[in-house]
Amino acid sequence: MKLAFIGIGKVGFALANNLEKKGHEITIAHNNPQSKSVVNALQKNPEFKVLPLQEAIDAADVIFLATPFRTNKEILMPLNFKGKTLIDCTNPVGPKISHGLESKISGAEQVQEWAKNALVVKSYSIYGFENLEDSSFSDYNVQPVMLVAGNDLESKEKVKLLNTDLGFDTLDVGNLSQSLHLEHMTLLWVKMVRANGHHPNFTWSYLER
Repeated sequence: MKLAFIGIGKVGFALANNLEKKGHEITIAHNNPQSKSVVNALQKNPEFKVLPLQEAIDAADVIFLATPFRTNKEILMPLNFKGKTLIDCTNPVGPKISHGLESKISGAEQVQEWAKNALVVKSYSIYGFENLEDSSFSDYNVQPVMLVAGNDLESKEKVKLLNTDLGFDTLDVGNLSQSLHLEHMTLLWVKMVRANGHHPNFTWSYLER
């Protein structure tokens, strides 16, 4: 697929780098090609292309949003996604690792409000970047699971294909409103690892009888 990344920090780069290795075409969507994050990403993987935001969206099959949540409204509102899949990898984290929107609405639903003509899917947000860099757990014969939420089934199927390339099983948890609960899972992971010193190299799995 042709994949565009809005945001190419630790999360964005981990996803983009592994997907490029699987044969996907990666474009960094940024209006400043001299941005520190863009330059750093290109130094690590010179196969990435760079295009202005709207041009990158126009050329892409799927777009990833991997920015600090506080910047999302300003970035998204001027853009036209033309009915394309937008994967929301962001999280509204508030003071003391709380939900930044007071759990009244999910960040993904706000992303959908700001990117009105996108098909938003929430994914790649419940773990830190460490498990996006390397999803393998060689001591077990099960794959880690990546949870997805969204209103459009076809878009979620696209994410499932990308998950397979990244080494994850996929569990569809329902409509986009379910993203609120995924964001709470993120807070659990972040509190364990970033605040309480648990090592980051763990994920969830889905076991079914």
